[in-house]
Amino acid sequence: MGKSFAVLGRAFYSNDFDNINYIDKGLFCVDDRGYIENVIKSTDLEYENAVNAYKKENTLYELGDNEVILPGFVDLHIHAPQWAQSGTALDRPLEVWLTEYTFPLEAKYRDLDFADKVYNDVVRTTLYSGTTTAVYFATVDREPSVRLAEICGELGQRAFVGKVVMDEKEANPGYCCDESADSAVSETEKFIEELSGLEGKYSQGVYPVITPRFIPSCSTECLEKLGDLAKNKKLHIQTHCSESDWEHNFAKEKYNMSDAKALNKFGFITDKTILAHAPFLEEEDVKLVASKGASIAHCPLSNAYFAGAVLPLKEFYSKGVNIGLATDISGGYCPNLYSAIRQAVISSRMLNDGVDPSLDKDMRGRKESSVSLNNAFYCATIGGGKALGLPLGKLEKGYSFDIQVLDISKGLPLYYPEKREEELLHKILLLSNENNISQVWVQGKRVK
Repeated sequence: MGKSFAVLGRAFYSNDFDNINYIDKGLFCVDDRGYIENVIKSTDLEYENAVNAYKKENTLYELGDNEVILPGFVDLHIHAPQWAQSGTALDRPLEVWLTEYTFPLEAKYRDLDFADKVYNDVVRTTLYSGTTTAVYFATVDREPSVRLAEICGELGQRAFVGKVVMDEKEANPGYCCDESADSAVSETEKFIEELSGLEGKYSQGVYPVITPRFIPSCSTECLEKLGDLAKNKKLHIQTHCSESDWEHNFAKEKYNMSDAKALNKFGFITDKTILAHAPFLEEEDVKLVASKGASIAHCPLSNAYFAGAVLPLKEFYSKGVNIGLATDISGGYCPNLYSAIRQAVISSRMLNDGVDPSLDKDMRGRKESSVSLNNAFYCATIGGGKALGLPLGKLEKGYSFDIQVLDISKGLPLYYPEKREEELLHKILLLSNENNISQVWVQGKRVK
């Protein structure tokens, strides 16, 4: 248990998918468990007395005029081991990128010294960039996967970590593959037990995730047994879904059904499921995902490189699908969600307007597809929290006190007041980088 305290400053957070809340000189009161117990505005009658009470107890953190609070970001899909190759070979075809770069790299994490070095770096880099919660793919090997979870706990990042399952011998290289379906499931069970042993050790929480890499990487026997494990354990599940034409059609050829329907057949579509990418979901798939309460991790930057499509975020959201944002290191090269927010908006506009200048203007795009910065900010905060079933992404009573504090005096053109408060938020989202982030707090503890 910590000690209750308060932070005094101005803040932005999403009210809903379209609208932003702005609080000027708000008093954010945090209890000893790291949850917001009250938010007192400067216009409230009790404001002055509350501020003075925290000052008297020496438990008031007062931010400067150039500092702004945002909720911590939730990265719903990131391959921690791929951080070591981030920015590498994105000009190569996907199959070359995987076989010549990614799989050999992921096998290196059996060297725990190497794992410690890279994992400490990626967790610190994402955390210091405002990502207070991350959902990680680790590797096929259990021991370094557990070590990733421990490093997240030690550095103060809330994390959901999965030991990757990939047992299909024809699809995976022998040096980066589970020995068998039974071995894949038993190693996953051991991984879950080891992470369960960390429960209560870290106040922000570190959680296991059942992680079939994707349908092509797993045998039918493995998918059946892992699906039974997921049903029994009632844990979060993460996998890739309909990321590309090839992946979407693979399940149709093997199981005579779409990727999403095949995942559902094996028990992997639940209200605890995170589906990475998913731009090729068909109408029935979208209905299925929405009805089950599963979420999509939208990876706009890596989709631009490898998916060959843009996720119709606005359409899927309008049909009841919860959507969060993700970096997808290293298919996406940038470790912070500011880039994902920007690319989500850019990609949606390209989808909306079209990109082929040889076509008539009215025939180029998919209309009503553009998302706003407000929409993308919602996905990076509240959407991610909903996917994980946790009170994350809002600065309101009952939510975890996960925040990033930005110093907007560094590099932002602040020569005259914006016409609307949310225009300052837009400027922050479009122009900020890690240098602007002066503080990061997770579950009421300052970690930067």
